[in-house]
Amino acid sequence: MPYAYLLRCSDDSYYAGSTWDLDGRLWQHNSPDQGAVYTRRRRPVVVVWSAWFDSIAEAFAFEKRGQGWSRVKREALIRGDYEALPALSRRSGVQARERDRPSS
Repeated sequence: MPYAYLLRCSDDSYYAGSTWDLDGRLWQHNSPDQGAVYTRRRRPVVVVWSAWFDSIAEAFAFEKRGQGWSRVKREALIRGDYEALPALSRRSGVQARERDRPSS
């Protein structure tokens, strides 16, 4: 089954990926000579979020989208705060104006 996933690395950074075999891929990320170069320097890593997709193409597309997300948006996804995601897609200046706008 194809998955997209987020890992938390030992330096508290996040890594987005996709795979057919989540357990096997996690093992690779934590092995000394396999996995992505990024995670090899930041072991151990743990899965903090994952979701399965109907196709590997969809999982890969989500991985690529997630790679461009801010830390705050990734953490909202990890928490399951799906309602916050659209607002976090807006530029930081727009977010600040919305935050500072008086409520009615």
